[in-house]
Amino acid sequence: MTARLLMYLGYPFVRYALIVGVLIALCSSLLGVTLVLRRFSYIGDGLSHVAFGALAIASVMNLTNRMLVILPVTVISAVLLLRTGQNTKVKGDAAIAMISVGALAFGYLLMNLFATSSNLAGDVCTTLFGSTSILTLTSADVWICIAMSIAVLLIFVLFYNKIFAVTFDETFSKAAGVRVERYNLLIAVVIAVIIVLAMNLVGSLLISALIIFPALSAMRLFGNFKSVTVFSAVLSVICALSGMLISILAGTPVGSTIVAVDVLAFVLCSAAGRMRGGVL
Repeated sequence: MTARLLMYLGYPFVRYALIVGVLIALCSSLLGVTLVLRRFSYIGDGLSHVAFGALAIASVMNLTNRMLVILPVTVISAVLLLRTGQNTKVKGDAAIAMISVGALAFGYLLMNLFATSSNLAGDVCTTLFGSTSILTLTSADVWICIAMSIAVLLIFVLFYNKIFAVTFDETFSKAAGVRVERYNLLIAVVIAVIIVLAMNLVGSLLISALIIFPALSAMRLFGNFKSVTVFSAVLSVICALSGMLISILAGTPVGSTIVAVDVLAFVLCSAAGRMRGGVL
């Protein structure tokens, strides 16, 4: 098995997949804690469907760089969803469901009406579940992912205290002089970037699992924000790396395998938390 794994690691596309997978898992876990605590866990799923719709538009337009459409559309949707407040007629969860279903249906309709490939079912499956897209990355894709991941990490580290304050108590933060709207906008943009990056790893339908499971697993064992964030990041990287290696060796779909490992980690962390009488 070791010899087989070393043989696969000799291929550039496998190394690219591992690098991108680790970076995406790390970024997803950091903001995942904030989303879970703010009860925006489902926003990852909603934005992933929006990204799918934007991808369909970019495909119909035959754009070489689809990121030019996907990223702006996803960012705008993230801002609109996170700004859904008490004074709106459509509440947060309803808005997410409406945008999610609408974008998914619109995207699939476009891909059917203006099919650019003879294997439409395969293209849709790859986009939704990330079956092979992570293994078709180019060196340019990897460098883009590295640059965007570094930007996400720097933003999280530099504005850690503000994100912490906004996450737990917006009202108090606003009273203390923190510009809550500005940091909500920052969080929305970072989340959108992570969603777009994660599409290649686990596909549109499984992105929310990559964001939520590491955070929930960490919360089974720890009770403070910093410990949860650090453990979530470490666990997410381990699960992503393990899932990709298992997928390579066993020939299973990459996205589904990573999520399965995340689920197993959550079960183990929940059991460990119960045994030690930790946070449940």
